[in-house]
Amino acid sequence: MQIPIKRTLEKVPGGMMLLPLLLGAVIKTWFPSVVKLPSFTGGLMTGAIPILAVFFFCMGANISLKAAPKAVARGGAFLATKILLATGVGLFIAHFVPNGMILGISALAFIAAMNDTNAGMYCALMSEYGTAEDVGAYSLQSLESGPFFTMVALGASGLAKIPLTDLIAAIGPMVLGFAVGNLDHELRDFLHVASKPLIPFFAFALGCGIDFHNIINAGPSGLLLGLFTLIITGGGLYIVDRLFKGTGVAGIAAATTAGNAVATPLAVSLADPTFKAIQATATAQVAASVIITAILVPIITATLARIKGKDNTAVITQVAAK
Repeated sequence: MQIPIKRTLEKVPGGMMLLPLLLGAVIKTWFPSVVKLPSFTGGLMTGAIPILAVFFFCMGANISLKAAPKAVARGGAFLATKILLATGVGLFIAHFVPNGMILGISALAFIAAMNDTNAGMYCALMSEYGTAEDVGAYSLQSLESGPFFTMVALGASGLAKIPLTDLIAAIGPMVLGFAVGNLDHELRDFLHVASKPLIPFFAFALGCGIDFHNIINAGPSGLLLGLFTLIITGGGLYIVDRLFKGTGVAGIAAATTAGNAVATPLAVSLADPTFKAIQATATAQVAASVIITAILVPIITATLARIKGKDNTAVITQVAAK
């Protein structure tokens, strides 16, 4: 007897990533001891980083040399847009809003949530609904990782820096894949086929690091922060993507909050003690934004891609073959 698991997943917008991610979050929230299992079973639930490294390598192999300049330009535009929007909103709240909060959300929480894109989710969505240039835009978006830009925006840049080794490590797999794919087109085709099966595995591992209780702890403000992040950054990125002659799908796919952004409020409070009083609340709110955007962005991205009526898988293959 055959059970149409794959077809069922594909019926849900972004389901190949979203449903495994939610399954992992359910296990983390209500069966946390399972995540601590040893050996290969534990590795399946905690191995998001090595799985993502292989995935980024495969994605890099699908970027042709001709597509690279467009990918860098689009990635740079996305990076600048998110930083400017996050910084603008945060500084406006800090300087012009009484008590420095909107609906209980501080400038620290806003900037931390809006600055950092979930690169794994972005690449996964673009492998399904985008082009090779869209996927390659990750290379510059990776600069958002960590608290650096948040600290700059909040006046603590003197205590924050991104070591060169960290930058190289962040984009290393994609650069290596790019080199290999352009040296051997047959290997590029092989790695292109290998990339998609990795999506549910790293999504499941990412989900195993998400606790649904964080939404409860953050209260309505955490939900609102996720919605603000999606609406403000998604709107800006959609416009920028269209200006670069894209469909807007890539812009929406980048309107997420990365999981590592949860650590940003703590890092900022360590650098500047004036933020210690709001650090715990900001952390819970950012964690809620991670979950909210992880759920909504794949759905909206897939829906927009279908509205555009474009077979982007064919586009990826066509661009990669050039």
